[in-house]
Amino acid sequence: MESNKKYWKGLEELQNTKDFVEKNKNEFAEPIPMEEVLNEAGLSTVAPRRDFLKALGFGLGAVTLAACQKTPVHKSIPYLIKPEEIVPGIPNYYTSTYNGNSILVKTREGRPIKIEGNPNCIISKGSMDAKGQASVLDLYDVSKLKSPVLNDSEVSWDKVDEFVKGELQKVKAGGKGIRIVSSTINSPSAKAAIADFTAQYPSARLVQVDAVSYTGIIKANENSFGKAVLPRYRFDRADLIVSFGADFLGTWISPLEFSRAYVSKRNNAALESKKMSRHIQFEAGMSVTGTNADTRLPLKPSEEGIALLNLYAALGGVVTGNKPLANNPNADKAIAIAAKELLAAKGRSLVVSGSNDVSVQILVNAINSLIGSYGTTIDLDNPSYQYQGNDADFVSLINEMNRGEVDAVFFLNTNPAYEYADSKAFTDALAKVKLRVSFADRKDETSSLCQVIAPNLHFLESWGDSNPVEGYYTIAQPTINPVYNSRSAEQGLLIWSENPVTDYYQYVQNTWAKSILPQAGISWKELLQKGSVTLPERSAGAYTFSRELNSVVQTIIAESNNLAKAGDNAVELHVYQNVAIGDGKSANNPWLQELPDPVSKVTWDNFAAISPKYAEKLGISERDMVEIKADKYSVILPVLLQPGQAFGTVSVALGYGRTKAGKAGSEVGKNAYPFLRLVNATLQNTSAASISKASGTYELAQTQTHHSIEGRNIVRETTLKNYLKDPNSGTGHAHVNKYDLWNEYERPGHNWVMAIDLNACTGCGACVVACNAENNIPVVGRDEVRRRREMHWIRIDRYYSINDKGNSVTKEKEIEKLENMDNVSVIHQPMMCQHCDHAPCETVCPVLATVHSSEGLNQMAYNRCIGTRYCANNCPYKVRRFNWFNYWNDSRFDNYLNNEFTQLVLNPDVTTRSRGVMEKCSMCVQRIQAGKLQAKLEKRTLKDGDVKVACQQTCPTNAIIFGDANDPESAVSKALKSERTFYVLEEINVKPGVGYQTKVRNTVEV
Repeated sequence: MESNKKYWKGLEELQNTKDFVEKNKNEFAEPIPMEEVLNEAGLSTVAPRRDFLKALGFGLGAVTLAACQKTPVHKSIPYLIKPEEIVPGIPNYYTSTYNGNSILVKTREGRPIKIEGNPNCIISKGSMDAKGQASVLDLYDVSKLKSPVLNDSEVSWDKVDEFVKGELQKVKAGGKGIRIVSSTINSPSAKAAIADFTAQYPSARLVQVDAVSYTGIIKANENSFGKAVLPRYRFDRADLIVSFGADFLGTWISPLEFSRAYVSKRNNAALESKKMSRHIQFEAGMSVTGTNADTRLPLKPSEEGIALLNLYAALGGVVTGNKPLANNPNADKAIAIAAKELLAAKGRSLVVSGSNDVSVQILVNAINSLIGSYGTTIDLDNPSYQYQGNDADFVSLINEMNRGEVDAVFFLNTNPAYEYADSKAFTDALAKVKLRVSFADRKDETSSLCQVIAPNLHFLESWGDSNPVEGYYTIAQPTINPVYNSRSAEQGLLIWSENPVTDYYQYVQNTWAKSILPQAGISWKELLQKGSVTLPERSAGAYTFSRELNSVVQTIIAESNNLAKAGDNAVELHVYQNVAIGDGKSANNPWLQELPDPVSKVTWDNFAAISPKYAEKLGISERDMVEIKADKYSVILPVLLQPGQAFGTVSVALGYGRTKAGKAGSEVGKNAYPFLRLVNATLQNTSAASISKASGTYELAQTQTHHSIEGRNIVRETTLKNYLKDPNSGTGHAHVNKYDLWNEYERPGHNWVMAIDLNACTGCGACVVACNAENNIPVVGRDEVRRRREMHWIRIDRYYSINDKGNSVTKEKEIEKLENMDNVSVIHQPMMCQHCDHAPCETVCPVLATVHSSEGLNQMAYNRCIGTRYCANNCPYKVRRFNWFNYWNDSRFDNYLNNEFTQLVLNPDVTTRSRGVMEKCSMCVQRIQAGKLQAKLEKRTLKDGDVKVACQQTCPTNAIIFGDANDPESAVSKALKSERTFYVLEEINVKPGVGYQTKVRNTVEV
């Protein structure tokens, strides 16, 4: 049956505001900027008619003369001796490592241009997240240092080495401390190099500190079980997941691994077996994980600890001391239901918390022990090594520097002057240290305070390795010579410690030859080809929690009372990472800055997210500015009214407010790191604060309602209960009447189509960045996004709908009331060109710039397009993009395309488009042609899997399947035969080539 729910992209669409109506009344938000066009041509829109004709005549004459002259000559320099491995026009692939994930790096003529996941990787399984896809652009970042720096002057490496070694000898003679401050290091070779450095300088010590800390979990496991480790969570083994503020599909610990595991219990294969996991989410701000939950309940930070105590008691746990009081009726009801389900799913369930409070994590350990999670869904014996930072160690370092006990400090992949909660305390202490060395690749907030900046190599330029989880090792190899005069940080440590081996390549090879390769039983050459090795897993033990919880209970209640301050302007502040920018290390990456946030759809800024009902109470509207104060720090941010936000809370993203990130990332948003609190030697991301309206207004660059669906039924969803009764439930098939305006025709050969599973799509946005990298899509910047001119070929539409006591709020009800906004559900829907067989764009193009291929693709001939935009106007899916400017050659745009150096990242198989040209998804036709060519060279027919489009290849959850519909055994043919398959706007019968599979929720009434 057809869903009776109403879906909307934003509050302005739901409430049909005047601004929304005005912007969507006209198909294009603004007319073509003719004044700018004519001014660029030397003309003026206010020129008299005679002057205009003079200019026009001169222009025509000049063009005619130019046409008679020789065209510019661009000389190419041939290879004197061509490298054996390079064939012009044919890509090479190399294995490497990004953030602990084994990857494949595509190079063209020696230039890395694209990153893909390595199918051999046990974490990513061949997929990649948005940050990984965007990391190739960082290689060509013009903001990086070109040479090492000594006392603010560029110098040679010999000068740096001489200076550092001399200073280290003085420190060693004086007996003072040497500290290497780093984010988590899980590289066996880097650890060995630091150990050798420490052997040469015995007063040296490694201090690991992560911008976003997981110390609470590590300390809690040490306290509970005597194992100071970060567990490996096995979401693929959990039939029931209860999460308290852990955004495990977005940013928590290892979202790439967790997403694949989570969806394996909810995708088409799981549903066909009549099974599906259930997910309950409690959280303050709407997260990616919350949008995918079957049941989601807004919960203040002050209420999370109390809710966990109540859950522990409901599971039969015995708590001594004060009994916590219930203060959220909805949460209490949900807790009772969750407890009953957890007991029924013993050994097949999992409870996680995003808190960094040791007491909260100890309580979570106690709960997981009661439900039999250890040894099944939680593995303490094959732990994760992705985060090993210790907040207490960094506090000790600051105290040591203040006491004058440290005379040398080295910073590796960390920026505490920006990302530490009390940056002033850190910078004041750092000023007392004699030797300050940073391995940053630019003059960032911390390295600018150091005498020496020894720029580290980008991971695509260097050798390296990693050990992200127990028993799994990956190798990194350079895919290009160093772009600038930089070198690996590990090589610097080897040189400064007078190590007999200073070639880091040889050092890495020696490290692997000593222990890892003999265990794996493979050669060095085989390792470079495969990219990683996996050793046998240890047997996961079942751990029993037996410690007393009285002190834990008291600590949780005290923290809850501390957060729940009274007052008219009192608010509970929650700071978080978003998917694109994360902790801020990638803030200078324009692909990530322009990636719409999966929930808010905001680009190029952070903001204060508050619930619509709470905003009404405070007298605050969208675009207003608010001041948020906590302790001694305050910021002024624009407001975003966020459905699903817990009443009385405000959420602010970390990673913004950089002052020395680079051209793209500096002065974007506000820094929220000072809002972090140090409590019991761990950093907490929640605090009591105040909020008040500030002067001024600000328009966020938000994409959510740029492409209105005019109230049409676009997405489909149903419940597991209804699906099991009728697999066609929610698809709307029975309500579609089709009428053809064109005759059918045969499709011999290939018929390229796509299937997208809405139950598998988490909305992460990795496909958007992968498409950018593959298809040379320009970045247009904040102002152009505000004008609705973003250029992404694929977008992730986010639809809200309101739930009422677990049931759908129907179209007939007054759903725009603000009190309903706390209880919303979300669906993510990837939307790109649908490659319709009866494409409405093709019939209106006056110059046949968009035509249909014999293989079912809607194709663009760019050199025919004259920019009438009729096609975009006639497209019901709003997936066509118009080039308002020459983004690749226009100095007004801080765009990677308009710099000759960063243009090295461009894919030579895809042309860059000019101003006035329409563009859209091509289904990566260049990849289709490459697949055909490879099959032809191998003298075989093209088989399923030979061609993978960019969005499909990167998808962490395999939500996108592409292939040949004429092959009945292809994965896409089988997927489209699912009873859940529907086609968007099927009733208008444009016959799209992209089929979607209905969203299924495993819900119960709460």
